[in-house]
Amino acid sequence: MSFYETIRNNETIKTYIRKADESLAALGFTEHSFAHVTRVSEVAGNILSTLGYSEHVIENAKIAGYLHDIGNMVNRCAHSQSSGIMVFRLLSDLGMPPEDVADIVSAVGNHDEGTGVAVNPVAAALILADKSDVRRSRVRNRDKTTFDIHDRVNYSVEKSTLKISPDNKIITLRLTVDTKYGSIMDYFEIFMNRMIMCRKAAESIGLSFKLIINDQPLM
Repeated sequence: MSFYETIRNNETIKTYIRKADESLAALGFTEHSFAHVTRVSEVAGNILSTLGYSEHVIENAKIAGYLHDIGNMVNRCAHSQSSGIMVFRLLSDLGMPPEDVADIVSAVGNHDEGTGVAVNPVAAALILADKSDVRRSRVRNRDKTTFDIHDRVNYSVEKSTLKISPDNKIITLRLTVDTKYGSIMDYFEIFMNRMIMCRKAAESIGLSFKLIINDQPLM
């Protein structure tokens, strides 16, 4: 069994991911449970696979994606750093080689737009996968009359795709937005820093980042 599958099947890790999401639910945040971390994991792996990285590096990106939000169990504030510390302990206890632990921990600890930088290809893939996961199904609040701006923006996104061009030069985040629930300006109000982070992450692995909303190029 691969390290990735070992981690996916680890009951302790499952518990921590579930509890981290329960904490965020209590705070009114969007879904950060298995749907989110599994999607981030797979997209991060696909990015590096498309660019020709080794299976080893691809697996590290998938592991980072699966574990990146586990520190929300501690606190939402500085959760990337607390996630990194937890991941260090979990992976070390599972016997992962120190070099891999270091790359994954660096990626996890740098995935938040407040302080993060794409310090290695695993981090770049994680940032792009995480920040592109904007979708209606992540909104927990079912009362549209009480939506805050984060609810409105996520709920407004009917479709989200992240694709690399055939020549491996451009990565494009394409969103279909129902402006009845959230405007494009709403999106930029809360996601501008994340999109800038995506641009820098893409550049670090040799890609240009493009953002298209409702068929309009915006970055």
